[in-house]
Order: sequence, then C-alpha cells, then structure tokens
Amino acid sequence: MVEARALRLSLRSRVAVAFGLATFAVTGLIAVATWNLATGYMIDQREQSATLQASVNVRLVRAALWSGSEGLNELLTGLAGDPESTILLSRPEGLITSGRQVDPTTLPPALLTLAGDGVATRQRTVVEGVPVLAVAFPVDATAPVAAAATYVELFPLVEIDRAFRFMSALLTAGTLASSLLGFGVGRWAGQRALRPLRELTAAADRVARGDLQARLPERDDPDLAPLAATFNVTADALEQRVRRDARFAGDVSHELRSPLTTMANAVEVLRNRRDDLPTAARQAVDLLDGDVQRFQRMVIDLLEISRTDQDADDRVLEAVDLAALARNVVASRAERVEVVTTDPAPLVSGDRRRLDRVVANLLDNAERHGGGAVRLAVLRRNGRVRLEVDDAGPGVPIELRKRVFERFARGHRAGDRGNDSGSGLGLALVAQHVSRHSGNVWVQDRAGGGSRFVVELPELDR
Repeated sequence: MVEARALRLSLRSRVAVAFGLATFAVTGLIAVATWNLATGYMIDQREQSATLQASVNVRLVRAALWSGSEGLNELLTGLAGDPESTILLSRPEGLITSGRQVDPTTLPPALLTLAGDGVATRQRTVVEGVPVLAVAFPVDATAPVAAAATYVELFPLVEIDRAFRFMSALLTAGTLASSLLGFGVGRWAGQRALRPLRELTAAADRVARGDLQARLPERDDPDLAPLAATFNVTADALEQRVRRDARFAGDVSHELRSPLTTMANAVEVLRNRRDDLPTAARQAVDLLDGDVQRFQRMVIDLLEISRTDQDADDRVLEAVDLAALARNVVASRAERVEVVTTDPAPLVSGDRRRLDRVVANLLDNAERHGGGAVRLAVLRRNGRVRLEVDDAGPGVPIELRKRVFERFARGHRAGDRGNDSGSGLGLALVAQHVSRHSGNVWVQDRAGGGSRFVVELPELDR
C-alpha cells in the first residue's frame, strides 16, 4: 500500500502526462496519414512515369526486332541513359543486358513469368542492395523473332528511398517534439490550474501553525471566488472563536490570581506552624500546599498562553545568544546540568523572554517527569540552531510523542514519572513559543536511555 502510494503520480504530473499522450496520439495519427499519403503519391507518380518510359522504350525495341535486330545493342545502350538503370531483353537466343550489370537470377521470377504470359507487370524490389522498380513488358511483335521476347527495365529508387528516410525521421522527430511540447504545456497548465490549491494549502498550513490572520486573496474567477470567500469566512470565524476562548481563559486566570494569592498566603502560614499541627492536619497541609503550587503554575501558564493567543505579534525580536541564555537559565536553578555549546555561539532572532521560558519549561519537564536533566546542548546543524535537553527518565512512548505537546495532555506514562505531574501546559507553551519563532520541536529517544527534547530555530547571520 505504501509503495503504491509512493509510485502514484501527482495530479500535476498526471495532467502533464495526459497532455503529452493526447498530443502524441494526435500528431502520431497526422504523421501516419501524412506518411501514407506522401509515400503513396510519390510511388504512384514514379511508377506511372517509369511505366510510361518503359512502354516507349519497348516500342523502340519492338521496331528494332521487326527490322531484324540490327543495332539492337546500340539501342539498348542508348535507352539505359542512367548509369544506375538496367535493361534486360530476354529472347530465345539469350539474354541481352545494358546499363548497370546485375545477376538475372536475383530478379523476382514473377516478372518474366507474367510478362511471358503477355501481361505487363511492375514490382518494387531490392537487387544487389539497391532498391529498384522493375517494369516488364512482353515484346508483342508479329515477327517470329520477337514472339518470345521480354523487355525488363530496372529503375533505381535511391533518391525516393532517401526522401522516405528523411520524411520518416522528420515525422518521428516532429511527433516526439510535439509530445514533449504537449507534456510541457500540460505541466504549465496543471501548475496554473493548481495554483489556487497551493495557495489554499499554504494558507491552511499557516492557520494550523497558529497564524490565524492567514487569508486567501479575492478572486474574479467565478469558480474560485466561492472557495476563497468560504475559506476566509471560516478563518475569520476560527480567529474570533480562538480569541474569545483566549480572552475567556485570560479573564478566568486573572480572576483566579487573587484568591490563589490568598490561598498561597494561608498555606504559607499553615506551613510555618506545621510542627504545631496534628499528624492528619500536617498531611492535609502538605497536600494543599502541593495542589496550590500546581494551581498557581497552571494559572501562570494559562495567562501566558492566552496572552500569546490574543496577540501573536507582541514579540520583541532581537539577536539572542541562545547558548548564553541557556547557561543563565541553568545558573538560576537549583539543579546543575551539563551545558554543551558550539564555538562560536549561534545567534537566533527571537523574543528573549519567550525563549527563556522555552528553556525553563523543558528543564522543568525533565525534572518532573524524566528524573532530571542530564545534558543541555546548543548546537549548529545545517544552518539551524538546535537546542537539546536530555533527561534520565524512562523515555516517551512513540504514540505519545506528539500528544505531549498538546494542552492538558496526559499520557498513561506521563503521570507515573513523578509525584508532581505538572499543569499539562508547559510543553504546549514550548511548542507555541517555538512555532512563533518559525521553529520546530519534537521528542526522541536518547542514546543510553531517556528522552531528548529537541528545538530547532533558524540561525541568524552574524
């Protein structure tokens, strides 16, 4: 199934092939018809002129035989004016030839047989490698000396054969050239016809990547105008819906910050008096403390996501040394992680605050779910800057490697990688920030065990 899909031609290629085959069929039929008409006409004219000339010559030979065969050899020599022509006169006394000498046994037997029966005949054949038109006439004379004589004249067809070869080569080349031209025209026509589809695909891809302002240009074509209008209306509705949801999430998050602050302060007071509380109350305070902290992180992430959704162009772009940024993030944390960088350090064009959040969230994810980060690398690969965060956890199953970047995604393994499963928004925020910087993020296995989260961003020229 996969091989069949891989071998299947694209729509543009199928259109081009269809144009090429149609052009080949039409020009091929025209070439065959032209060949048949031209060659038939040329052969017919040559046969008529040869037959007429042979009939005139046979009258002269008949007259010479009537007069007693005097000067017959000189007459035959004069009749064979073309050095490539051959004249044969078959009589009971023997065979007389003139012009180009040929072996009589190479002639088709039907020539002499039909002519001997009193019927004139002609036939195209090849004699000693030369194409000729053989015309045979019975020498119908009342004198006994001519009673059994047969006149055969061989007219060379070398020039006609060359003309036929040239014509066949020309028609074949014209057919192939027209087929290639048809293929090119079909490819051009398919490309122009599919241009709106490519624009639609590009716009849909931009929307899928988070650019909700992607729109199709208006069209005057009555067939394409409804498509562009429908897509734009759908994109408008989707943008409004996403912005409403983002505003709702932002409003809810803002409303929750005040009670959360109060709860956090209350938990802080209880935590300070934890030793004075009963055992059951201590456990309740610990559980409440963990949930409040998790709730706070979730609210902060929701505010960050809602702010990004509402304003996609609020980035402050500058040249950022990603290696220095990664070292600063690691230095501000309690855990120590090996930082590997290339020299010179690669630069990216980005929002420093958001890139800082990307590195921090990847390290938080490794700490909560992967047993802690063991390596952070900033490398240069094929003109792009690559940020790698390795952890020592059990790895991410293949079926969950895309879902972990979705909002509130929780796989059956994610919840088992630590006591604190997080808010479910950290990696989603990473994917969103990376996408805003025209980059990619994915997770793969690390050599030796664990996971490797990879971020790739375009490198900024120095």
